[in-house]
Amino acid sequence: MRGRWAQGLEPRGFTWIITDRLAASERPGGFSRNHRKVRRQEELIWLAGNGFTHVLSLLDSPHNLHAYDEAAIRYEHVPLGRRDEWPVQLRQTYLLLSKWLSAPEERVLVHHEEFGERLLGVLAGYLLYAFPDVFGSGPQATVAIEKITGRELGAVGREIVAVVVDDGIVGSA
Repeated sequence: MRGRWAQGLEPRGFTWIITDRLAASERPGGFSRNHRKVRRQEELIWLAGNGFTHVLSLLDSPHNLHAYDEAAIRYEHVPLGRRDEWPVQLRQTYLLLSKWLSAPEERVLVHHEEFGERLLGVLAGYLLYAFPDVFGSGPQATVAIEKITGRELGAVGREIVAVVVDDGIVGSA
């Protein structure tokens, strides 16, 4: 491949949550019926070319995880799951992100099926978890993630943030 295609394509919804360290996007290749293998390959080329060292998939299913192996990008799959599973899954997600991001050379992408409120709720919760002195409450983390992403956090995203607070996941880093 030559030119622009050799560099791959930035994943849809790609946004830095923590500049040059932690990013989020829609699942590489697109979601559901819009998923395309060629687009997934192009987006993985872009991720590898831009120094991403890990991908964290929050999908409920393990679809296409083999693609990360093929692209030589390390990954973990922690399905967000149902509401009653969130406390366990969020703790696991935040521990993993904190472990990876403790190394200065790490660049991590977190994705869900689409760049929507479930993903943004998880990331707002991570801000509370990792930076409790900066984001001291659910509303502060919610406003921060809304400003960072330019998207409003809906009821499901706010419920995820409430679980982080109510289950004492805040400030556990």
